[in-house]
Amino acid sequence: MNPLRIGNASGFYGDRFDALREMLTGGELDVLTGDYLAELTMLILGRDRLKDPGAGYARTFLRQLEESLGLAHERGVRIVTNAGGLNPAGLATRIRELADRLGLDTRVAHVEGDDLTARHPGSLAAHAYLGGFGIAAALREGADVVVTGRVTDAALVTGPAAAHFGWGPGEYDRLAGAVVAGHVLECGTQATGGNYAFFADRADDLRRPGFPLAELHEDGTAVITKHPGTGGFVDVGTVTAQLLYETQGARYAGPDVTARLDTVRLTQDGPDRVRISGVRGEAPPPTLKVGRNRLGGFRNEVVFVLTGLDIEAKATLVREQLSPALAKVAHADWDLVRTDRPDAPTEETASALLRLVVRDADQESVGRALSGAAVELALASYPGFHVLAPPGKGSPYGVFEDVYVPHGAVDHVAVLHDGRRIPVAPPQETAVLDDPPAPPRPEPLPEGPTRRAPLGLVAGARSGDKGGNANIGVWVRTDEAWRWLAHTLTVDLLRELLPETAELTVTRHDLPHLRALNFVVEGILGEGVAAQHRFDPQAKALGEWLRSRHLDIPEALL
Repeated sequence: MNPLRIGNASGFYGDRFDALREMLTGGELDVLTGDYLAELTMLILGRDRLKDPGAGYARTFLRQLEESLGLAHERGVRIVTNAGGLNPAGLATRIRELADRLGLDTRVAHVEGDDLTARHPGSLAAHAYLGGFGIAAALREGADVVVTGRVTDAALVTGPAAAHFGWGPGEYDRLAGAVVAGHVLECGTQATGGNYAFFADRADDLRRPGFPLAELHEDGTAVITKHPGTGGFVDVGTVTAQLLYETQGARYAGPDVTARLDTVRLTQDGPDRVRISGVRGEAPPPTLKVGRNRLGGFRNEVVFVLTGLDIEAKATLVREQLSPALAKVAHADWDLVRTDRPDAPTEETASALLRLVVRDADQESVGRALSGAAVELALASYPGFHVLAPPGKGSPYGVFEDVYVPHGAVDHVAVLHDGRRIPVAPPQETAVLDDPPAPPRPEPLPEGPTRRAPLGLVAGARSGDKGGNANIGVWVRTDEAWRWLAHTLTVDLLRELLPETAELTVTRHDLPHLRALNFVVEGILGEGVAAQHRFDPQAKALGEWLRSRHLDIPEALL
């Protein structure tokens, strides 16, 4: 059987607008997917729906289809997307109207059942992460476009694969292979060199990376590649980096299958081709994850600019002057960022930033009360007083939480173009999720001379968020470097290198086949990205901070 060619044209809501057309015109495809949803996106769509009950989907996708639906029809490419967000039925209706306007006979289906908001009072949006079998049911019944709400990102690939190859719910190894391929594709150009730790090696290729595609085979193996002539590059490093993104332990759980990341093997299969093989799968866990978004209150922010001498004393004075105004605020966080340099050649490089973030259930407490107190200091505080921007009236912020429900708590249904409804049964077999035994570590490198240097000279990293937690995947490119990394980068050393993690729970997971370690840092992001808890609220650069830290590295590796 020929491989199934599945492409990706979006990694987030706001990704490159032209990507849909580029993927349809750049080479052969059977299915084109688009991932538009993230934890923060669900909150944004929830607020859209408060203003307009007919909203709640990714409007960008509909605009993209206006110029690309005819191309997809002409080339026989099916489209599968989670752009339906909180309102997949509404988006499916809009697409049917578009197809009628364009004179196209396009069969549009959607998947529903993820919306559990009514069962979670106080939530702006509460949605279960569904698997791929609703998508598969729609495609088997002839759908040309399938719109979903909150499914797992990998379901956009497992659904088409299951439909094409006839896989059933218990074919765990095949499904797990598709999950891994889907996880590589889901973030678009991150698989083709975007956000890549070693980008400087091939910076000329990265001005406009092409979007990725996977050639899936019936046995669950896959090759990750891209259309000929497009920018970026695909190699074992770019695929490794994306495999580590926003994962936790060796067991990568989903509603259809738990994929064992510790079984994944990657091999370079030619220029811009990486083969994924060896993936093993297990029964899914007995519960489904539900992402619950709610409004957490109101926040405000002001950044004071401190220039020249006596930076610490200036910061202390501002804190003391604002202390009375902050006495009734629930949360007030100060952060002094020493961007200043001695004897600086420009005023900007002579300045440090003192950031104040406040949060409270009462908008007035973080709004005018704070704004007035901060502005009143203009002529009564430290020399050189000014702020980057005056504080506003306080804006609402969201909180993301994970809760779990049994599979049977959702009504997973594929709704076809002709109105027929196909229910999707929950899995017959499940397994409680736990961490597998730690794999043996390689032989350590022999003793030899070392040099103090940044970790990033030897190791790549990619980090990301899962609710209030962050993960940092660290990998190396040679067996010798793996022998050193596996013994050197312990949890204790990570805490030393990243002092923000010192008081937090940190768990290390070893993935020897990938020459990688994955660290999960619990609670570093507070209540999640929408709460803007820290300077880098999605932990996107946490891995790069780690790579910049110095430690003793064997000279043989440098």
